[in-house]
Amino acid sequence: MAPAYLRDDVGVIDDDFDEFAFLPAQAAENGIDGALPRGERLNLTLEDGRTLSALRWAPASTPDAAPQVTFLHGAGLNAHTWDTTILALGLPALAIDLPGHGDSSWRDDAAYVAPVLAPDVATALRAWTDGPQLLVGQSLGGLVAAAVAASTPELVRELVVIDITPGIDPAGNAQQIAQFFAGPTNWASRDELVQRALSFGLGGSPAAAERGVFLNSRMRPDGRVEWKHHFAHLAAMMAAHPEATPATAVLDETGWDDLAAVTAPITLVRGEHGFVTDAEAADFAARLPAARQAVLTGGHNLQEDAPVALGRLLAQHGE
Repeated sequence: MAPAYLRDDVGVIDDDFDEFAFLPAQAAENGIDGALPRGERLNLTLEDGRTLSALRWAPASTPDAAPQVTFLHGAGLNAHTWDTTILALGLPALAIDLPGHGDSSWRDDAAYVAPVLAPDVATALRAWTDGPQLLVGQSLGGLVAAAVAASTPELVRELVVIDITPGIDPAGNAQQIAQFFAGPTNWASRDELVQRALSFGLGGSPAAAERGVFLNSRMRPDGRVEWKHHFAHLAAMMAAHPEATPATAVLDETGWDDLAAVTAPITLVRGEHGFVTDAEAADFAARLPAARQAVLTGGHNLQEDAPVALGRLLAQHGE
């Protein structure tokens, strides 16, 4: 059973909840001492009328500091997936809700692929940062980050890709994510979503899974709970109508072309039990011999499985 402040049956009103209220518990749970950083929600209206949303973080001692590190999350997640990693990082940071996720608008064309999403991220970097970033992307966010670094090199000083390569086998471990989202599109309570996430080995600890579900879901007017992101609705549609599944195989060619064009230093960080196999990591090394690699204990969502280790690793690259 989730704590009372997470439960839908005690009258929690989503719109009135402080999205940063979990930070003290996250810091204590992970042994992170010191003053908490200042977080704020940003929103940007794009040329076509869509909204792009993000979280900007600054150390308490320098609340006006511009971001040095920008984070892009994976499919079905949102900017808050990086909260604990950013606490451990200790540097000014920006975490963007990719289109179709979090508080950013859904795309009418459902085109959630790197070449389409990269221009929105570049627009956000120009609006919300004042210098080249350490750009960190996990899963889908890693592919988008590579596209950003390739197309707008002036915005990226270093690229870190987490547990994804353009050559990852879509029929391999990555199927876990598709299966997770291909369930009902709405639920009776957040408790059901927490249990589903834990049953798939997602979300990190039970406490982290509860936080993640709360920050990645919303209550509908009819009292049912749904994911904020578009992917759950698309996955359910594809599961019901496999013949309608669009061809979005951009991994093998577009992704490798993007990485080959990146002039900034590149690091691949993968989970010991993540989606990138040893063979796929070796292929990455053969194609990009100058790139570095690191392995952390955890699965695909290292920002949730090993947030402190990941934050400290990134801090070595961040300044």
